[in-house]
Amino acid sequence: MNTVKTWTLMAVLTVILVLIGRFVGGPRGMLIFLLISVAMNAFAYWTSGTMAIRMTGSYPVTESEAPELYQVVRRLARRANVPMPEIYITPSDQPNAFATGRNPQHAKVAVTEGILRLMPTRELEGVLAHEMAHVRNRDILISSMAAVMAGAITSVANLLQWTMWFGGDEREDNGSVAAEIAIMILGPIAATLIQLAISRSREYRADAIGAKLVGDSAPLADALERLESYKDRQFGNVQMNPAAAHLFIMNPLRGESLLQLFSTHPPMAERIRRLRNMHVHRIH
Repeated sequence: MNTVKTWTLMAVLTVILVLIGRFVGGPRGMLIFLLISVAMNAFAYWTSGTMAIRMTGSYPVTESEAPELYQVVRRLARRANVPMPEIYITPSDQPNAFATGRNPQHAKVAVTEGILRLMPTRELEGVLAHEMAHVRNRDILISSMAAVMAGAITSVANLLQWTMWFGGDEREDNGSVAAEIAIMILGPIAATLIQLAISRSREYRADAIGAKLVGDSAPLADALERLESYKDRQFGNVQMNPAAAHLFIMNPLRGESLLQLFSTHPPMAERIRRLRNMHVHRIH
């Protein structure tokens, strides 16, 4: 299923880029943007995990620097029957975590500095189990590619905006200008809606499997409640690329009202309710 979703994502974002090319340069623009989309799809597939790490500013951490973190992740990786992922720290005071990579063999798991300070080990294990469930379910490829592609589309839209600001007055084709304005507005929205479509159901599934990896749904439910309690707190060093927001267990941009309209995460209360009602048998 994730393979089909990945190809669908690539096709939809290719269409978006080709349409942008059509409005920018006619048939020639379509060809140019088609070639760009093919190159971007290949680039996103092979480097999406690395790019997601860079988009979040995360840095690698060794086992000697974070022995307890490694111990928990290694135990969960063994239960999930996946290789030990690379471990990263995200320089943010906001408690959060995410997983990325093109497959379990190239997975990367990142936790924020804030979550290491603010969350007890038992709850942190629940959060990490959720992320390892994403690795096990192979959700990480499509979510990582969505981050890279959505970022690229947003960049193209921003480039068009700058082009119009500095050269738009010389254009006589008002219809073309209007079309470009529409693409600048709809392109990033379309990319965000694609993220929304692929993200909500996978969060519920990762919650359920994460609970089974721990053998108890309470640690993750308690962790989500703790994360929810921090939703209105202001954190000083949260500098997040919106294109990567859907990767995290909790939307790091949820405090901004406009971005809430395009939330890629299901309601936290519903996630907690489902976990509280679960009867869990641990995965060995």
